Amino acid sequence: ALNLYSPPTVRIIHSGHACNVEEERHTERVYTIREGETLELTCLVTGHPRPQIRWTKTAGSVSDRFQDSSVFNETLNIAKILRTQGGRYYCKAENGLGSPAIKSIRVDVYYLDDPIVTVHQSIGEAKEQFYYERTVFLRCVANSNPPVRYSWHRGREVLTQGSDKGVEIYEPFFTQGETKILKLKNLRPQDYANYSCIASVRNVCGIPDRSVIFKLTNKTASPSIKLLVEDPIVVNPGQTVSLVCITTGGEPPPTLTWVSSNDSLPQRSVVKGGTLTLPAISSDESGVYSCMASNNVGNPAKKSTTIVVRALKKGRFWITPDPYHNDDNIQIGREVKISCQVEATPPEELTFSWLKNGRALRSSERMVITQTDPDISPGTTNLDIIDLKFTDFGTYTCVAALKGGGIPEISIDVNISSTTVPPNLTVPRGKSPLVAREGDTVELECLVSGKPKPIILWSRADKEAPMPDGSMQMESYDGVLRIVNVSREMTGSYRCQTSQYNGFNVKPREAVVELIVQYPPTVEPVFMEMRQGLGRPVVMTCRVLRAHPSRVLRFEWLLSNRLLHAGAFDAQRDETEYTIRNLNRDGWGEYTCNVINEAGAGKCTFQVTGKAYPPEFYYDTYSPLWQNRPRVYGFKLQWTQMNPNAVDRIVAYRLGIRQMGLQRWWEQEIPVDGAINKGELMTHNLTELIKPESYEVRLTPITRFGEGDSTIRIVTYSGEFHCSFEEEPICMFTQDKNDDFDWTRHSAATRDTKYTPNTGPSGDRSGSKQGFYMYIETSRPRKDGDQARLVSPFFNVAPKNPYGITNPPAYCFGFFYHMYGKHIGTLNALLKQKGQTASEGPVWSLSGNQGDRWKQAKVSIHPTASFQVVIEGIRGPGIEGDIAIDDVTLEEGECRDPPPNLSSRALSTSSHIWLLCVTLVMTLLEGQR
Repeated sequence: ALNLYSPPTVRIIHSGHACNVEEERHTERVYTIREGETLELTCLVTGHPRPQIRWTKTAGSVSDRFQDSSVFNETLNIAKILRTQGGRYYCKAENGLGSPAIKSIRVDVYYLDDPIVTVHQSIGEAKEQFYYERTVFLRCVANSNPPVRYSWHRGREVLTQGSDKGVEIYEPFFTQGETKILKLKNLRPQDYANYSCIASVRNVCGIPDRSVIFKLTNKTASPSIKLLVEDPIVVNPGQTVSLVCITTGGEPPPTLTWVSSNDSLPQRSVVKGGTLTLPAISSDESGVYSCMASNNVGNPAKKSTTIVVRALKKGRFWITPDPYHNDDNIQIGREVKISCQVEATPPEELTFSWLKNGRALRSSERMVITQTDPDISPGTTNLDIIDLKFTDFGTYTCVAALKGGGIPEISIDVNISSTTVPPNLTVPRGKSPLVAREGDTVELECLVSGKPKPIILWSRADKEAPMPDGSMQMESYDGVLRIVNVSREMTGSYRCQTSQYNGFNVKPREAVVELIVQYPPTVEPVFMEMRQGLGRPVVMTCRVLRAHPSRVLRFEWLLSNRLLHAGAFDAQRDETEYTIRNLNRDGWGEYTCNVINEAGAGKCTFQVTGKAYPPEFYYDTYSPLWQNRPRVYGFKLQWTQMNPNAVDRIVAYRLGIRQMGLQRWWEQEIPVDGAINKGELMTHNLTELIKPESYEVRLTPITRFGEGDSTIRIVTYSGEFHCSFEEEPICMFTQDKNDDFDWTRHSAATRDTKYTPNTGPSGDRSGSKQGFYMYIETSRPRKDGDQARLVSPFFNVAPKNPYGITNPPAYCFGFFYHMYGKHIGTLNALLKQKGQTASEGPVWSLSGNQGDRWKQAKVSIHPTASFQVVIEGIRGPGIEGDIAIDDVTLEEGECRDPPPNLSSRALSTSSHIWLLCVTLVMTLLEGQR
């Protein structure tokens, strides 16, 4: 049997709103489309099994997220295309055979935005004379694709270089694309006028020109503005802030906008005219706010102010024992220093005051109050007790406030007494190493002794790695580090250490806790389907990838929860296998292998099944209809079977069919005799399908196991085959391998007219210069009698009807031809049936010059088997002999009203002679006059 498997081929065709498509003239195809129109590209594929199709895109802008969302069907449709969606689109087809087929097309999106005119003036002063001259530059810019062309008008008058001495038009070389700058030298009264700039992309894609008018007067000036606020503005959170910006100059009147240093203005902000209002301001809305004014004359004006929102936060303290003794304890007669720190905004408003046991404390010789240099430690105050006495024990409070008020103060209490001692850290017994299971919540503990108890800092001790919350260190007030949902990556050593905060400013004390996270074995495969026929062996292997602890591993094999086999893992091996020597009916089902350690079990699952693989519908034969009946049609369903020998022999197929739009499925069995070979084509004729409905067809293979995997396809009614050669695959027509030369696909737009005049068409059958047709090029090296044959795809025909209807079905084969030139040879149409080695004589033939116009040919054919139609062009005696064809059709039924063309060679030759006689007689008559 013939093996039909073939790797994919692919071509891209287009059917959207293209305004121009350049075919492969040089290296790539470019599809031009206007912004806002619909892009529609279709991928035509061949190959069996039917290839998977995927559209992807590269280039274009990075923000275009098309890459992620590949389109997995044949047609890519982008409605209202944007300029950012231009770029190269790839269609990739793969069916597992050979390498994937890839084709691409570049999409160029055309657009033209409104032009903008900007104005600059330069004033040159001459010292001696009392005059200055004003030169004005008008510059016009519009975003566009393709590059724009500009023209300038003053009033109604078109300005060109040299048309007015006072005006220069030049294009600066340093700009991209074309920019037309108008230079008005030393302004004259007539220069005060309306200037219009017209931007044009020469009407490509039907994009109209766009224009803008600028009115130049003696008042034209760049903008200036004033902010009616001080800088900086210091406010309390929750206040409403209004920033007022007014225009103090500029013609035309400038537009005002506000921008913020925080990327965008706060969500609740309101802009009205030049006033920006920020209701209930918060700390994160502080920053620089700028008012911008622009009127396209000169440079925009910009004025800024800074908003500072008051804040006090993060109050902390630390105790520093006497630095001149290397003993960390506080002792009578020695110095001790208490420090307080807060974060304050703005820092210059921060004030501190000290209390002892609730009473105000002034700086004295023995109790020295200082503020630390802000560069070393911002927002910090110190109380130095020079010579500690017993009476100095008590509670010291530092109070932080902001001068502007409106913000609650922060008070920090520090106890100094005989029990004030430096910290110590220990790990409780049995808390290191700490063993946990993946997913548990764990608490790493360090016991803190000492008074006051400082903040404890946790970090990784074994490596530079972030903590579970992502930071490099985590703070804990009670010495406990709590980790929720612990994972295997968190195994390792953790360091706890004292900080100076809320404690002693001494060398940190530290301790280490080991964490061991156990997890159940990770195994593969997690799930695997194993298809096998009865009486054959099945081997299942479950492999361990990782486990902790990995020492004690047990395994158990089960079939639907019934234990089959269990044991301990061999230390040298990382897998266990289970073999079914010969599969019987009871052996089908779900096998699981559990691999177990202290932390839990990993599970491999094997679904052992006798399910047949899905059938693969064969799409590459064109299937017209072969029941020549008025209300119903038939369809020849063709398929191959995927991996037919993987399971038991397929005994039948279940065919389901349902009319699109209806619920009900009709089912029938198609018996199968003998074994199916890989790649063998199977067929089944669907009959009694109602015109013009479409049907969903489902095909399911059946073995002793039962049903296999189904495949579904849609069958659509198409009353005729029609090809106008617009696309490169030319409707699956092929060039005959055994002829002398090939037919060429062509359009008048790409045709080289200087090559051979006086022959061939000036457009396709519809008259379009862009439309395509097929033709034979008869220039050198072709010689008289050379043949070119174009062969259609196979068409299926009704099988021999069991009910004894003898007459074979009829089809009407039609096409348009163009035979113009003094050396035209012959055009033949032939019928080639499957199983016949040679085709019979032509079913239609015509020779000689038929004039410079397209004409239609139609002929009825009566094939008895699958068939192809062949169009044969034979070169005549010279180079002016190009024959062209277009719009090939094949319809059910006899030809109705065939055109008055002659369908046998004898006829056509005689008519040719008769025409010559008539011409001769006419000429003779002319001469007699």
